[in-house]
Amino acid sequence: MKTTKSKTTRLAATVVLSGSLPVLTQTVLAGEQEELPHAFDAGWKGQKTCEVLFEDESMRVGRCVFPPGVGHEKHYHNPHFGYVLEGSVMRISDNDGVREITIRNDAHWSSPMVTVHEALNTGETTGSYLIIETLGE
Repeated sequence: MKTTKSKTTRLAATVVLSGSLPVLTQTVLAGEQEELPHAFDAGWKGQKTCEVLFEDESMRVGRCVFPPGVGHEKHYHNPHFGYVLEGSVMRISDNDGVREITIRNDAHWSSPMVTVHEALNTGETTGSYLIIETLGE
C-alpha cells in the first residue's frame, strides 16, 4: 500500500459531521503530518485498527474499527470523505483540545484538507467507519 504525504502550510481544516454531531476544526502545521503515520497505517498499542479495502490510481477506501477501549494513535488524514457504519462515543484529541462526541450510525463528514488527531472509543459499542481518499492530482 502506498501512503501519500502532502506538504501543507498552516491550514485551518473544517470537518462537518451530519446529524447531531458538532463541527470539528483543527490546525495542521507545515510538515506536522510527515512525522505521523497515515490513518490507515496507524493503530492502537501495536495493533492495526484500519484496513485498506480498495486502492487504485485515483482513490483509496479503508475501514477502521474501534471496539470499546480501543483507539487510534495520533495520525493524519489526507483530504477525505468519511461514513459511519457503526456509531460509538469517541474521545477526540487534536490541536483544538480534547472532547467526547457521540457518533451515530450513518453520519458522514468530509474534510478538504489534511487533518491530525488521536481518538479513543470510550463508549460501550464498537465504532466502525469507511474513509475514502482521492489520490493523484
